[in-house]
Amino acid sequence: MAEWHEIKYQEIFEGTLTGLKRRREVDPVFSIEDAERQLSHLYILDGNDWLGRGELGDIVSQATIAAYELFIQEWKVEIGGEHGD
Repeated sequence: MAEWHEIKYQEIFEGTLTGLKRRREVDPVFSIEDAERQLSHLYILDGNDWLGRGELGDIVSQATIAAYELFIQEWKVEIGGEHGD
């Protein structure tokens, strides 16, 4: 990846992960199932790239999905559930 790609990826990844953690702390009805549903939606959006997002759109999509995957995996480990399967 070019330098700007890496910077943007990290910015989106960290911002998304921070936002998810904050939401979990302040929203008592936010559940792991909510996060999993949103991740499923993100997978669909990622696959629906028939018009083309361009490099920046691809980076945003990849970083957002990666943040959701990590967030869900860590939450499952924390509650003693699946270990990222």
